[in-house]
Parts: sequence; C-alpha cells; structure tokens
Amino acid sequence: MLEERISELKRELIEFGSHTQHMIEESVKGLMRRDRDLLLEVIEKDEPKANRFDIELDELCTTTIAQFQPKARELRTVLRILRMTGNLERMADHAVNIAESALYLIERPAVKPLLDTPRMAEETVNMVNDSLLAFVNEDAALAREVCERDNIVDGLANQILRELITYMSSDPSTIERALHILEISGNLERIADLSTNIGEEIIFMVEGRIIKHGAESKG
Repeated sequence: MLEERISELKRELIEFGSHTQHMIEESVKGLMRRDRDLLLEVIEKDEPKANRFDIELDELCTTTIAQFQPKARELRTVLRILRMTGNLERMADHAVNIAESALYLIERPAVKPLLDTPRMAEETVNMVNDSLLAFVNEDAALAREVCERDNIVDGLANQILRELITYMSSDPSTIERALHILEISGNLERIADLSTNIGEEIIFMVEGRIIKHGAESKG
C-alpha cells in the first residue's frame, strides 16, 4: 500500500537525519577535544554510511512514484522526502569538511579560544533536530521557527569572522589556521541554510505554501 510505503520513507529519512546530526556533533566534538580518531571516524566510516542512505532513499522514492503513481498530497510528500534527502546528504558532506579542517587545526597551536564555534554548532544542530521533529509531526509552525533561527547562526558566523580578521591582521602567522576556523564556520552556516531548506519543504508538504526569500505564497 502507498500509505505503508510513505511511512517507510519517513522512517528511513529520520534515520538518515539522525545519522547526519551525529556526524555534525562528532566533527565539532573531535575539534574541541582534539580527538583525531573521532574525526577520522566521521570521514572514513560515517560518510560512506550517509552516502548509502542517500542512494537507497533516492531509489525508494523513485520506485514509489513509478509503482504507486501517487497524486496530490501523497505525491507532494514523496517529492519533498526526495528533496530533503538531498539536503541531508549535503549536510553530511559539510560535516566531513568540518572534520577535515579540524584535523588540520588539532595538530597546531590554537589561534584563540573556540567559544563561538561550539555555540554556533549547538544552534545548527538544534536547527537540524527541530527540522526533523517538524517533519515527523508535520508541524509547519516549528518549521517556520527553524527558518527564523537561521539569523542566529548567521550572526555568530559574522562575529567569528570579525574576531579572526583582528587576529590575522595583528599576526599574519595565524592566517592559515584562521582560514580553517572560517571554513568550519562556513560549513556550519551552510548546514543551517540546509535546515532552513528542509523547513521550507515541510511547510510546502503540510500547507502547500511556498516559502522562499522571506516571501510566502500558496502553491
């Protein structure tokens, strides 16, 4: 039955989302603890698993459309799941990027105490978690909150940038290390953007409303 297949797709997507969230948390934890083994695990074990999730969900969505030819809300749900799968796969890639920059940083003296980076990571992970929760509960209001919180992450990213510009200006030897910190910040910012994309997909899935660039319209 189509209803059972959609339930299966939702379960798989939640599992993929939980795995992606784990990758983000572990990459930042590896940076803060200077734990090389933890960072390598994200790159060598967790990313291949994320790729398998992506391929399997893509195939399952395509098969569902071909086999059941869903209409209206059911079709919209399957298509949103397909798009959300792509967003989660890109999040996993950004988590790997964070782990790779962290591997560079943990082998070298710290440029400065990392205070805003873990705060930014926490807010980003909360956005990922809440976007998944909104999906499970078909909660458009929570999805909108996720979209609004993107500004918090952007603000932290700007603060990190301003501080690092000061460090690089006063001591050019910190430039390469500072750029890796900025790379981590940029990847967290992009994960937050992807969480916002998921929030927008949920709003469309539940209400048929299109949210783009701060504008809202009925689809």
